[in-house]
Amino acid sequence: MNTILYPQPALRQPDHIAPCVDMLGRPLTDLRISVIDQCNFRCTYCMPAELYPSDYPFLPSSERLSFDQIETMARAFVRLGVDKIRITGGEPLLRKNLEQLIEMLARLTTPDGRAVSIALTTNGSLLAAKSRSLKEAGLDRVTVSLDSLDNGIFQRMNGVDFPVEKVLHGIEVAQAVGLHPVKVNMVVQKGVNDSQIVPLARHFRHTGVILRLIEFMDVGGIGAWSRTHVVTSDAARALIAAEFPLVSLGEGKPISHETASRYSYLDGGGEVGFISSVSQPFCGDCSRVRVSSDGKLFTCLFAHDGLDLRPHLDTEQGLETVLRRHWQRRGDRYSEVRGALAQAGGAQRKQYPTVRMSLVGG
Repeated sequence: MNTILYPQPALRQPDHIAPCVDMLGRPLTDLRISVIDQCNFRCTYCMPAELYPSDYPFLPSSERLSFDQIETMARAFVRLGVDKIRITGGEPLLRKNLEQLIEMLARLTTPDGRAVSIALTTNGSLLAAKSRSLKEAGLDRVTVSLDSLDNGIFQRMNGVDFPVEKVLHGIEVAQAVGLHPVKVNMVVQKGVNDSQIVPLARHFRHTGVILRLIEFMDVGGIGAWSRTHVVTSDAARALIAAEFPLVSLGEGKPISHETASRYSYLDGGGEVGFISSVSQPFCGDCSRVRVSSDGKLFTCLFAHDGLDLRPHLDTEQGLETVLRRHWQRRGDRYSEVRGALAQAGGAQRKQYPTVRMSLVGG
């Protein structure tokens, strides 16, 4: 692999005039916080039951970051440029009194006085019961993982026979209380749920819900990934466009610092997005940082180790210095070099470690 020369990171300027950028010039704008590593689903591509049995040693509550620690950390990130915070897991709605954390984070403002956007990703199982209290606490948006409308396929994929009707009801309640827009993420696996691409598109057209199709990625520390299981975004988009013509909203590429290439339905039926981290990597525009439920910072979803932030949470100024320095040294571009890693192993299968998905969040 060729040696890559990066420009020197920008020096810190007074009053945060200079943006916090990494070695590739990418600013820090998006923070994803995993509040719990437990989940009540056992999705086959994330937490399969054979690897995560009922007695799996998830983190005890004493080892998770407290809400006060998360707020301290979030304030430091916001001063460095973060204006979007997403709560993840595991299943974040399993974290007790999560509304309290949402309320604390919703009070944050950027140095120029803008409100920080607060979003949450969930499997939807508890969304109907929690939507109103989350909205009242200050949650802006919600993303729901939903891989099939067919109940048999959905139950096989979630691993616990949870019915799809309850997730759909949760989506309806979230819309009704004003969590807008609701996004639905579908992870597409060839031969598993690719038959559901068009049915999901048809179901959410004209509803205001934004469907996003995600290429099956080699994340979470699970070794069963193979490129042969990937349905590319181009293929998925062709299936939808054959029935519902599409118009690009960004020349077929993600808008700056977003992950999805966005399309609208020609007839005004809404929007659909495609996340192409396997076939069309977007590392060069990645502005996201992740913090695991035990307080480790990860600058890439595909990392295998992170920086422990807990020793630095006592003083906000010291924490901010650590965060800035760590981001300025960031040079991650995993998806862009995935092909080389796979070829080095002699196959297009995953042969390299990554952090446990439920610990660091998606």
